[in-house]
Amino acid sequence: MGDEIKHSHFLPEDFNRFKSELTRETGQLKDIFQDNSFISEHPVSGFEIEAWLTDHNFHPAPINEAFLKAFDNPLASPELASFNIEVNTEPRTITGHVFSAMHQALNDTWERCKQTADSLNSKVIMCGILPTLQNEDLSMANMSKMKRYRALNREVIHRRKGKPLTLDINGHEHLKVTHRDVMLESAATSFQIHIQVDQEQAARFYNASVLLSGPLLALTANSPYLFGKDLWDETRIPLFEQAVAVGGYDGAAFGPITRVTFGSGYVRESMLECFTENLEHYPVLLPVELDGNSGLLPHLRLHNGTIWRWNRPLIGFDENGKPHLRIEQRVVPAGPSTIDAIANAVFYYGVVMGLATMETAPEQKIDFTTAKDNFYLAAHLGLRSQLKWLDGHHHAAIDLLRNELLPLAYKGLQQLDIASSDIKEYLGVISDRLENKTNGAVWQRAFVKKHGPDMYALTESYYAHQNSGTPVHEWQV
Repeated sequence: MGDEIKHSHFLPEDFNRFKSELTRETGQLKDIFQDNSFISEHPVSGFEIEAWLTDHNFHPAPINEAFLKAFDNPLASPELASFNIEVNTEPRTITGHVFSAMHQALNDTWERCKQTADSLNSKVIMCGILPTLQNEDLSMANMSKMKRYRALNREVIHRRKGKPLTLDINGHEHLKVTHRDVMLESAATSFQIHIQVDQEQAARFYNASVLLSGPLLALTANSPYLFGKDLWDETRIPLFEQAVAVGGYDGAAFGPITRVTFGSGYVRESMLECFTENLEHYPVLLPVELDGNSGLLPHLRLHNGTIWRWNRPLIGFDENGKPHLRIEQRVVPAGPSTIDAIANAVFYYGVVMGLATMETAPEQKIDFTTAKDNFYLAAHLGLRSQLKWLDGHHHAAIDLLRNELLPLAYKGLQQLDIASSDIKEYLGVISDRLENKTNGAVWQRAFVKKHGPDMYALTESYYAHQNSGTPVHEWQV
């Protein structure tokens, strides 16, 4: 989905051609799995962080084209809305002082983002949902000037047979709005964590990532407000799922198979199962003309990019055309600060490693339905949720995170041979956050409780704290 396309209007023969190529490439991928041809090396890290551009009054500023031109870095790209950007990081092997190096690189990149925004008389903010965002900001006039986004919008609405998209969220308050386009999706911005793993380990790591989604979301929630309404602790989850509410083939278009999804189950033997499911259950959305002879599975990778699993399997290739397997954990919101983001990633890598290398696979102790229930409970209630864990009992999210998962993160990071100073620093942030019973959502609500529902004052204070360099549990209300 990251590459621009040449055309945004398609004919029936375009869909037939693309489906034929997709079928052929899925067969090629099956051969790669059977031949065990993926890169085998120590786990590799990476992330993508999405952000908001605003004016000095904290209104969304639709200037990403000018921003990206001035920023002039291939690691930055536009998002669906012209007031959003995405910044990527270079992949790094998960060992030694990797996380302090990632933190320094993110700080440097973020400082340059701020300088670029300032040169355009604007600001750049990391936040799951910008509190000042208004429904009228999500118009087609504010869609990024990319053919792929207009094509995506057209095909989603076509698959829905012209039926509008309805956002209906019950939280502390109730919000219901209707849109005739996919711009609602742009209200949600994420911190997407990547881990590259060996083929032999991939199924265990993928299932561990799925299983961890609920507790991870409780720990990191940062999106309680949308259009001034107090909704879920992580409102991004129902927002994104309802913003691209389109399903499978024909009669299943409005059925249980959805393109934004927690998934249909654990992986049983290999991540190939996800790509087979992509082929068999999801119609092509963007049948663009690609070079199918490159050997880099372009149709399969583009199609996979139009299916938004909260834990998404990815196929990549190195400069020599050698394939690798990655898992993209998509549940974590952007923000609240750069150190919070790195700490969240460190916690994720440590716990996933710990879960994936347990003698008895944890997915044998927690069925997929329970993992899914944990995910939505955590999205709704955050640190106040009660989550079922490996012992078969429900635990307060804070107790589960502090007593079970934090020690597991230490163990997993030691297995990865992470420097003890990095472990101490970043898991210390997580420990202190839990001790203070705080995340971004808790802080935002505490601010509103003290100062009233002024979303501009909230955003101004959030922005100032974000740029102080301190983690959210140290922010004053």
